[in-house]
Amino acid sequence: MESQQLIKDLRKVGLTDKAAAIYAAVLELGVAFPSKVAEITKLNRTTVYHVLTDLAVKGLVTELERKKKLCYQIERPGRLVAFTKSQIRLAEERAVRAKKLVPELEGLFNLIPNKPRVRFFEGIEGVLAVYEDHISERKPYEMVSYSNVEKLMKFLPERFVQEYIEKKERIGITTRAVLPDTQFSAAYNTEIYRGAPKKTLVDSRLIPADTFPYEAEITMYGENKVSIINFQKDALVGVIIEDETVAGMMRMIFELAWKGAA
Repeated sequence: MESQQLIKDLRKVGLTDKAAAIYAAVLELGVAFPSKVAEITKLNRTTVYHVLTDLAVKGLVTELERKKKLCYQIERPGRLVAFTKSQIRLAEERAVRAKKLVPELEGLFNLIPNKPRVRFFEGIEGVLAVYEDHISERKPYEMVSYSNVEKLMKFLPERFVQEYIEKKERIGITTRAVLPDTQFSAAYNTEIYRGAPKKTLVDSRLIPADTFPYEAEITMYGENKVSIINFQKDALVGVIIEDETVAGMMRMIFELAWKGAA
């Protein structure tokens, strides 16, 4: 396996960029002195020493002494599996601690008076977090939205979309939307919501795509939330505004657009 490909694969396992490069260098050298590892990886010696010590603690490399100097060699590759399992256990423990902490943090947050809450999200992971917030509500509600669903479906993972629809069904979320009049929009329910119950389907009205060529989405959801997402690939960002007055006003504007699209 080529060194660069190995480094990429090691990053996917959970090693940092520097740890992956150093691990690959030690593997290539067989038995490696930190000075030689620093030379191969182009990292300074202090960084190499720190990373090698960390890898030794994780059980991925072994410290040896040759000619009264420390050197390192790779532990059996199976140790990587044990390492990833330990990372999973740590993540699960942190998730449990976070869940226990949430009620306390929510209580403190709710003490802040008159706070329009605004959150910003970037990249595909950030945008997915916005959509996850749509389905974080515990009570049924009506979602209303302006959206270019054709642009939307180009970057949302298919599995995520299906889980999103299933969660909407379980919560009891109904949806109305104003969409550009395209072949994709007209077939949105039959193609994307295929198999969903009638109450979960999107009740849509279409407007001329040439006149309203928006590449974004504005959604009013929950009791007092508005999400805004820019679908442009080089500026994929999302915003969530949590405020009763703003959300109420945006719903009124939607109703005006809904009547106009009839």
